[in-house]
Amino acid sequence: MNNEILDMRKHNFKKSTVWQKTRQLVIDVYKITKFFPYDKKYALTSQVKRSVVSIPSNIAEVAGMGTKKDFSHFLDISYGSANELESQLINTIDLKFINKEQLKEVYNLLMKVQKMIYTFQKTLR
Repeated sequence: MNNEILDMRKHNFKKSTVWQKTRQLVIDVYKITKFFPYDKKYALTSQVKRSVVSIPSNIAEVAGMGTKKDFSHFLDISYGSANELESQLINTIDLKFINKEQLKEVYNLLMKVQKMIYTFQKTLR
């Protein structure tokens, strides 16, 4: 992970493993929202999409900052967005927008992303 921090500080967020994983998460989440009921398109669907896009966006934004405090702050935001996304995805199952099988791969990737962000944060402290 220390090399990851050095890459990020050189404004090279695109080489960051965590950022690459979050890009895939965005793609996967957008794919599953196609299964959501049409009448929910502008409610929970919109919130799900906003939270998933927030994760890589904040990781990319932190690449332009130089201090550990800045890194930690933006990683906190990314981690919070990942937790928000997890909660929303659970809601989509509860509301029967999708089933657990449809969500399985996305959920597993989200768990990996959350762990990576958490580990990244620990290396900054």
